[in-house]
Amino acid sequence: MVRHTPTPEKSKCDHPCGPTRRKNVAQLPKSPKGVFRTHRTAWRERAAARVLFLEQQADRERCREAADRAEQCRREETLEGIARQLKEAGYAISAPRRLFSGAAALERTWANVRATDVMLITLCADEDLPGRSVDVLSHVEQHLRPVDPLRIQVGAVAERMETKGPLPGDRGLLALALSASYDALDAEFSRVRSLSIILRVATFFVLLGAAGLAVWGWYCPDSLNMCFLPGGKTFAACPSGEVPLKPGNVPSDYAQRVDVLVTEAAGLAGAALTVIASLRRIKGTSSPYMLPLSAALLKFPTGALTAFVGVLLIRGAFIPGLSDLDSSPQIMAWAVIFGAAQHLVTRFVDERARETLSDVGRPPSDPEPDGSKP
Repeated sequence: MVRHTPTPEKSKCDHPCGPTRRKNVAQLPKSPKGVFRTHRTAWRERAAARVLFLEQQADRERCREAADRAEQCRREETLEGIARQLKEAGYAISAPRRLFSGAAALERTWANVRATDVMLITLCADEDLPGRSVDVLSHVEQHLRPVDPLRIQVGAVAERMETKGPLPGDRGLLALALSASYDALDAEFSRVRSLSIILRVATFFVLLGAAGLAVWGWYCPDSLNMCFLPGGKTFAACPSGEVPLKPGNVPSDYAQRVDVLVTEAAGLAGAALTVIASLRRIKGTSSPYMLPLSAALLKFPTGALTAFVGVLLIRGAFIPGLSDLDSSPQIMAWAVIFGAAQHLVTRFVDERARETLSDVGRPPSDPEPDGSKP
């Protein structure tokens, strides 16, 4: 008897169009309940969807084979690079969130996603290239200058492809232009990120200064005296309340521990009013760095600081005609006004933030030549 050995079934991986055994890099790894899922954010979900789309495009390109062996080898190397890029993006998406690590994970994710998008252009079929050229042209027009040579060449190539089809050098030009536009987009987001970090650091130091003054006033209230002695009154007006006069006491003897803290709290309330009023001018942004929020947070400690400085200037008779305040409510009212007056300083920050956000997705304008001006 002849024993027939069963022929092993052909693996799906042997067929170029078969589904790959590679694990979906956008899928979250198995982990204890709630370890990663509770840390998912909106940009991670959007990036995961984009990675899934790019994986499908890569699988589609894996089904096509080049007639030339050298070209096929180049395609396989490019597909291997795409797999590595998407794997890195998947790691960044599914990594647990740590303090101050969100921006790094975001940059790592989108850098790999954009690199994959550029590499896919070098693999797409000739019949798909005209459609991709329109997409590349739209992206280039958003981020490159009108006189940029790449933008001009891509516009000419996209127009020619509609009627005559692609030429051998068009694919490399489109990949180069898309990479340049992504670099310009990264530079725009870098300016937004750096300004947001500067504002947060400034907010921290201003808050630290306001808190330091409150602590100083608590332990040395007489050195930061904010009490007034109105004429004809039997009490000293302090921010925290009226204190009965005692014979032989000087104004600093009536200072209370909470005077500076109460003054700064009133300034904080005044700053909150200006923040609420400024919300009507805040627009949504596609930037992930929450620059408007960083600019708004700066107003709160600045308001507390300006309230303290303003009342202190009145106490020192620096403002002509305004040297004595008659009651605690009057002191608090002026503290609220000075707290709201911080907008005179922080409005320049608001303008800079709006300017930076408006530059995202808008190509920089070229300066006019000197001879064009009358």
